[in-house]
Amino acid sequence: MVAFIARRLGQSVLVMLAVALIAFLIFRFVGDPVASMLGQDANQGDIAELRDRLGLNDPFYLQFYHFVLDALRGDFGISYRLQQPVSDLILSRLPATIELAVTSAVIALVFGIVLGIYTALRRRSVETAFIMTVSLIGVSLPTFLIGIGLIYLFAVELQVLPSFGRGQVVDLGWWRTGFLTESGLKSLILPAITLSLFQLTLIMRLVRAEMLEVLRTDYIRFARARGLARRVIHFRHALRNTLVPVITIAGLQLGSVIAFAIITETVFQWPGVGSLFVNSVQAVDVPVMAAYLVFVALVFVVINLIVDILYWVVNPRLRDSASGGR
Repeated sequence: MVAFIARRLGQSVLVMLAVALIAFLIFRFVGDPVASMLGQDANQGDIAELRDRLGLNDPFYLQFYHFVLDALRGDFGISYRLQQPVSDLILSRLPATIELAVTSAVIALVFGIVLGIYTALRRRSVETAFIMTVSLIGVSLPTFLIGIGLIYLFAVELQVLPSFGRGQVVDLGWWRTGFLTESGLKSLILPAITLSLFQLTLIMRLVRAEMLEVLRTDYIRFARARGLARRVIHFRHALRNTLVPVITIAGLQLGSVIAFAIITETVFQWPGVGSLFVNSVQAVDVPVMAAYLVFVALVFVVINLIVDILYWVVNPRLRDSASGGR
């Protein structure tokens, strides 16, 4: 297992270096940082001094080396638009994005697995037909349209949930959370449902398809022939093998939830990292754009590494092949 993790760590480092190079190219060649920081009225002496202080006159490889070192320290420079450290901006908005993403992922996982199992075990029932028909909404309609529809129904017509913002938050010093206030929880419901629908539908259909496939295998028929209880067959044997591919998909979907919450945060004016990135793109705030790219890549790399380890743990064939290779 140590060799397996070492290989995955090496691959993760290479991926992060490639992403860091792309982020550096954006940082280096999109826009002029000196003009953004000094303005159009700066004289040539001030421009030359700032370029030398920022290291913009150094060779390309040396600039990239310093960029990687600064990124490892969490230093991505100063935001052109807000004139604040980029790392401080991201950290101040990260709690909102993480709470939204985690809540959406929990909704998608719990309801996706439960509905997938239910529709697989009762595949000819009326309820299953209704669930499968409604689930088409999650894969057919775009996220922003679902969000607008939920706002119109629950915020405009029924007036039971807020339509934008994060609500009241509690400052814990190192974390600002809305979980501890009523308005914060209410504000979280609509964006969390909007963000989770696509992942919920995908996980539900994957679990259903895998469950149906496993139920047709020979060892399940043999378990039935032995007279094992249906609950034991379904949840101890079938479900365990069903969840092996689901772990991979669910892990990747969690990464996509965090990375691509941009649309949901924009629709609901959620003060997270995604909305910060959208505002930065509009203002061509290159340091924030580069930092967001590295952040998203880091999320995917870490989640992929965790998923690979979990997949190795739950899949005995990988362990057997590794043992055979040794």
